Amino acid sequence: MNLRESKRLEFKSAISYSFLKTVSAFANYGTGEIIFGISDKGNIMGLANPIESCLIIENKINDCIKPVPQYNLDVNSKNNTVTLKVFEGLDKPYTYKNKAYKRNDSSTIEVEKIEYNRLILEGQNLDYDEIPSKKQNLQFKELEKQLIDKLQISSISKDILKTLELFNDKTGFNIAAELLADANSFSGIDIVRFGTDIDIFLDRLTLEKISVLKMYNSALEFYKRYYQYEKIIKSKRVTIETIPEVAYREAIINAVVHRTWDVSASIKISMFSDRIEICSPGGLPAGLSKEEYLNGKFSLLRNKTLGNVLLRLGYIEKFGTGINRIKKAYSNSPNKPKFEILDNSISITLPIITINSNLRAVEEKVFNLFLTNRLFSRGEIEKETSLNKDKLIRILNKLIQLGRISKIGKGKDTKYGLIK
Repeated sequence: MNLRESKRLEFKSAISYSFLKTVSAFANYGTGEIIFGISDKGNIMGLANPIESCLIIENKINDCIKPVPQYNLDVNSKNNTVTLKVFEGLDKPYTYKNKAYKRNDSSTIEVEKIEYNRLILEGQNLDYDEIPSKKQNLQFKELEKQLIDKLQISSISKDILKTLELFNDKTGFNIAAELLADANSFSGIDIVRFGTDIDIFLDRLTLEKISVLKMYNSALEFYKRYYQYEKIIKSKRVTIETIPEVAYREAIINAVVHRTWDVSASIKISMFSDRIEICSPGGLPAGLSKEEYLNGKFSLLRNKTLGNVLLRLGYIEKFGTGINRIKKAYSNSPNKPKFEILDNSISITLPIITINSNLRAVEEKVFNLFLTNRLFSRGEIEKETSLNKDKLIRILNKLIQLGRISKIGKGKDTKYGLIK
């Protein structure tokens, strides 16, 4: 049998106090098992007295882990090993000698102060953005302007701030309020446009200590400067996007809503000629798997209060759908977005779209007609392009096969349009 330790499995050849650190780790960060009677190399040795060992393990947990987590013990009579299963608990942090632990691959390490504070909040069923802000002299001109514009309020007031759960009579403004305030104490978004390599800075915009609303909109304007342009097609002015705006919007708002704001790090946006990379501090929220995140069918907000305000203002259409909208924006492009999920960061890479790849000049001329979002009959396209019927039909069929346009209707009523 080839046994190996992992993030959710640890081996102990004998019973000492060291296993209690891993008990703390599993209770804090995810259910796992410790098997006693197996060496760290996976060799089964067994225990001299498994039943008595269970009592020793139970006493050590009950005496040393505060609060006591839920667990069970199982004896394997065939090889005299004991399996301790520790369940992730709700009353975090679970500590051993007043310290909390987590698993780092197949080892157990003490958590740092920031993570310890997060465990305390989780144990109290609180998000970081719900706790009181140290700054109470806050102004909300940007928030007020957007509330007036989007929710038709006459002016901002304490009652409205209470409704938005940004203010409490006992504790005052919370962290979400500070993030939305005109001035705050947080690192925000750092945008760099690079040249041919990362040593060449062509442009830079640092957004910090200002409302997240202003951060977001400033980051959007910076994007438009380099990845959108206008093109005259016949008599119409059309906006061409080399990277889909909807994908960029979703990536930025996702970063703002889901990042960890309790670390003094910025959201990093790296702009290149062929892609944009958005890196957000903080991995996935506890309870959300990588598969659930990428499938976009389930969402857990790390900052619920902030997220609910952004939802009311229309920055978020619906929780958990952003990833699917990013993917949809690239449905007609062979280049697809990439997602990298690490323990302490999430990165999204948005490549240049290549909708017109493999099109000759005359084919591109036909395709560009559809960028006006109109439906055309074949006769209308012939007039616009001066192409003969047979050649135009071949080009239209190619565009249909490439998934660029679709054919709608039959006979004389046939129209052609852009696939959105």
